[in-house]
Amino acid sequence: MVITPRPDAPNRYVAEPSVLTALRTPHVLTKEVLAGLVVALALIPEAISFSIIAGVDPRVGLFSSFVMAVAIAFLGGRPAMITAATGAVALVIAPVARDYGMDYFIATVILAGLFQVVLGVLGVAKLMRFIPRSVMVGFVNSLAILIFSAQLPQLIGVPWMVYPLVAAGLAIMVLFPKLTKLVPAPLVSIVLITVATVSIGLSVPTVGDQGELPRSLPELFIPNVPLTWDTFRTIGPYALAMALVGLLESLMTAKLVDDVTDTRSRKTREALGQGAANVLSGLFGGMGGCAMIGQTMINVKVSGARTRISTFLAGVFLLILVVVLGDLVAIIPMAALVAVMVMVSVATFDWHSIRWSTLKRMPKSETTVMIVTVAVVVATHNLAIGVIVGVLVAMVAFARRVAHFATVERSLDEEAAVPSANYRVEGELFFASSNDLTTQFDYTGDPDRVVIDMSNSHIWDASTVAALDAITTKYEHHGKRVIITGMNEASTKMHERLAGKLGAGH
Repeated sequence: MVITPRPDAPNRYVAEPSVLTALRTPHVLTKEVLAGLVVALALIPEAISFSIIAGVDPRVGLFSSFVMAVAIAFLGGRPAMITAATGAVALVIAPVARDYGMDYFIATVILAGLFQVVLGVLGVAKLMRFIPRSVMVGFVNSLAILIFSAQLPQLIGVPWMVYPLVAAGLAIMVLFPKLTKLVPAPLVSIVLITVATVSIGLSVPTVGDQGELPRSLPELFIPNVPLTWDTFRTIGPYALAMALVGLLESLMTAKLVDDVTDTRSRKTREALGQGAANVLSGLFGGMGGCAMIGQTMINVKVSGARTRISTFLAGVFLLILVVVLGDLVAIIPMAALVAVMVMVSVATFDWHSIRWSTLKRMPKSETTVMIVTVAVVVATHNLAIGVIVGVLVAMVAFARRVAHFATVERSLDEEAAVPSANYRVEGELFFASSNDLTTQFDYTGDPDRVVIDMSNSHIWDASTVAALDAITTKYEHHGKRVIITGMNEASTKMHERLAGKLGAGH
């Protein structure tokens, strides 16, 4: 199906507002700047924790987040999406740092970026169209659960004052937008909770407790590894896994932002941009990464940002905060950032999908796909694995459902000069629906002439051609002649190309 847009239809690839419009509009620019600041504050503890997961120094994750956010602001295909160091990528490449050292670790990041560029050129982003809505809903819901569960370490075994601070932060973010939306509520919450904590002198966990912040700018880092086949064989599997996980998570996040903003993004450009950003991240000693759903939702859904300005400034503010204002950032209580992330998880979850009225209306297979996706993601803490399993389950469910749409109707024409059995085949014929096709015919009871009418069916694969070959062969063994009629052009071409050459029935 080809959809031709109206000549007067807006270009949905064009971000609204554009960067130039935002720069000329003070209230839009203010929103973008403040959104970037909020995201930068939220990036700091996550980048540090992901560095720990990867087994590297905190500065590796922080520098990676800075480089990738700035790079993707220019190179990416989805305005306002945040790209930085992530837990999914950290988990994939952590064994490299542990077993082979920092040089091999950085080489893996650079190679993963090159893999992503190649995959982008090959058009892998176009495969996003095959991800069904039920998997997307499962992706969103599992992401919300992971974002919330990631906050639990900051809520368990901590001073009791953390809980009222988190509650106060949540209350501010719920109530402040009713007064004004000019300033992002998360930023107001972080500032007020920090001021209150410092003023009262509360002893609660802070950002500074998560790890040492860097004091210098990132420098060019060329990994000292031999350019040999052995090196490629060592880091290649990790780099490819990182490339696939990063692309899948980034493209799924881009699709989610498309839905939230009612615009379209350039998925192929995003794949190429992710690859280039990872290469640059590696060259500056970063751990690489991909799109961050939590911070993206802070930027787009909570703060209302829509342009590349917020993404760019998130990276710039991150560098300024950790290098120049590190001492100030270090005193921010983790409770303030936990409140922001809890709010993000609540806003991200698709609550409509679990309402009883929705579950009653939805086909059971769709609900099953959503639940399986959520369960696998939560169990593995890997969004890519969950999405892949969800797509596979959706494919099986779809094949089972479509398989029942193929029907065979039999009628006898005994009054004709040459009696014949007429079979009318209807539906889409592929491996799932054609497997039982051979059982629908009466090989011994039919007269010597058999007509199979295919005018209301379509042949999609070699399995169906093999089934027709088997039917023809079975009738020939009983001395009967089969005539196949009514095939459309595409089915005829496939049948003529493959019939009698697949070994079916022989």
